Amino acid sequence: MAETTPYWRLSNFYLWYFASLGALVPYWGLYLKDKGFDAAAIGELMAVLMATKLVAPNIWGWIADHTGQGMRIIRIASLLSLLVFVGVFVSDTYWWLVAVMAGFSFFWNASLPQFEAITLSHLKDDTHRYSTIRLWGSIGFILTVAGLGLLLDYTGVTILPQILMVLFLLIWFSSLIVQDVGPRVHPNHHQSIHTVLKQKAVIALLVVCFLMQASHGPYYTFYTLYMEDYGFTRSTIGQLWALGVIAEIGVFLVMHRWLPRFGARQLLIVSLILTTLRWLLIASLPEQIVWVLFAQLLHAASFGIYHAVAIHLIHRFFVGKHQGRGQALYSSLSFGAGGAVGSLYAGYVWSGINPSASFLVAAGLSAVAAIIAWYFIPRHAGHPG
Repeated sequence: MAETTPYWRLSNFYLWYFASLGALVPYWGLYLKDKGFDAAAIGELMAVLMATKLVAPNIWGWIADHTGQGMRIIRIASLLSLLVFVGVFVSDTYWWLVAVMAGFSFFWNASLPQFEAITLSHLKDDTHRYSTIRLWGSIGFILTVAGLGLLLDYTGVTILPQILMVLFLLIWFSSLIVQDVGPRVHPNHHQSIHTVLKQKAVIALLVVCFLMQASHGPYYTFYTLYMEDYGFTRSTIGQLWALGVIAEIGVFLVMHRWLPRFGARQLLIVSLILTTLRWLLIASLPEQIVWVLFAQLLHAASFGIYHAVAIHLIHRFFVGKHQGRGQALYSSLSFGAGGAVGSLYAGYVWSGINPSASFLVAAGLSAVAAIIAWYFIPRHAGHPG
């Protein structure tokens, strides 16, 4: 790691951002269920949270690329997300929560893609070392998801909004200590964004990212409820979430070696195949603890390997002045469009057929993504060097 890289300042932001994700994603469905919402409504409300990523990162990414004020945008977005989230204390009716979650997530979802671009710009030629900074986000997620699982078993889920408020405040504080860095100039930085988007490999990658994130819909929206139905306590479920992220951290620690050795395309395909296996195990063997634990360890592939490779490829494809918008497109099409579609079908399949069927649909989506990656992403795409 270069001495000029502000390792701990960058890591601090990831720590608190993903700590908030560790509170929101696993337990917000429980909170909504406690408020009386059914599976379809929970899926719709979670889809709102994801759907704003279709718009927010691209708007803020365009502004960041044209102003060069990425960190200022992150600070403003972090503060506004905190202020809008206060609305959850006003009312818990369906349409009010739709409005609050849409407004909150419009700003909350804006900050991470821009921070990814800033992190990679700080790293310069060491972008393959991104995972050693990003792993602190995984640590934040683990601490929150495991700690809250224990806490909510005793206090109930009604305290979740207050905990989230504290975490959002810490995100804003952490954004104040990171400085901007200009995007790197590459020989082909004069290419238009439309020229970049016409490349077959770029189109394939974005489709793969969409399908991969859509496959996570049942997991991110309903996994906690799913395991509760099979008799697991909230503290145990929290530990299962944490186990998955511990496996993810293990991958982040070695990705800077794996990327140069194996190449981005090969790692991406392996992650998609293992993701398909993971969803099949969760769908078919949720009562067998050994397979439940193994499925959680596969989070190392379904998120750890996949995300590190995707960030790396996006950074290689979208160079120079397009870095901010490249990360925004990745976020909006995968976590945004893919996440929204995933939450919606998960809710409808859950209530219309059965919970296990939603994970079978997920397995189908990740399998299709693996086929697309195999045929349409070049063998040496994004290879460091």
